[in-house]
Amino acid sequence: MKLSSRIAGGLVVACALAVSISGCSGGGQTGTQASTDSSADTAAYTLVEDGKLIVASDLANAPLDFVEEGTSDPQGFEVDLINAVADELGLECEYLPAMKFDTILPLIEQGGRADVGVSNITITDERSEQVDFTDSYMDSNQGLVTLTSAGDVTEESLNTEGTRIAVQAGTTGASWVEESLPNAEVVSLDDPVVAITGVQSGLYQAAVADLPVMQYLCSNSFTDCKVAIEIPTGEQYGIAVNKDNPGLTEAINGALATLEENGTISELEVKWFGTEL
Repeated sequence: MKLSSRIAGGLVVACALAVSISGCSGGGQTGTQASTDSSADTAAYTLVEDGKLIVASDLANAPLDFVEEGTSDPQGFEVDLINAVADELGLECEYLPAMKFDTILPLIEQGGRADVGVSNITITDERSEQVDFTDSYMDSNQGLVTLTSAGDVTEESLNTEGTRIAVQAGTTGASWVEESLPNAEVVSLDDPVVAITGVQSGLYQAAVADLPVMQYLCSNSFTDCKVAIEIPTGEQYGIAVNKDNPGLTEAINGALATLEENGTISELEVKWFGTEL
């Protein structure tokens, strides 16, 4: 299912010319129209900027997507993955400056600034009303972190008045805490690092965020903290695309399938998680 940038046939050329004359592009995007071949089918899509796949992310979720202190280049599993997708489509990948997580989907929904949102975004029915999602590229759960010295904790012990639990605003982790621990105080923050830092300092009794992120942080940066509860939410991550750009969703799905088949995704999993997931 590998995709190429060849435009097939005079009909597509004529359609592209018509789009150029009309000045229209999906989702309010202003880039030129591209096309890719997948078997006998051709998927046309628009880009914010010709030749580039522009990505929106919060870049705050190591080892998925983050910026190392003192550097400016995004890195992580998802960064490598979307770069590999862009290579399959014959495009250059470019990241926007990091933004708050709960602003990413509205940005993609509006169109015009980014082509995709890639930030361990869980596919949900509610979010699917705003944007389209590609096929899932990772399964995940949530992780609840406490100080190691806190000993054994349970949902029941945390579901009490006076317990402060930090979450990342607009996430499925925040929704889980609100629904499952209604007696606790939910504190919404910008990213998991700030949340777990608050646990470390004693400001919060716990923090909840995506399990791969919490496991990484506890193993590498916050060794006095632990994942006390693995919450089996059964989530799947997808790449967010503007609803007026279904050809791009289709093209990325083709690229993801190729990367799965040729072993690239497995290699990236081993690189960033130490094992195939």
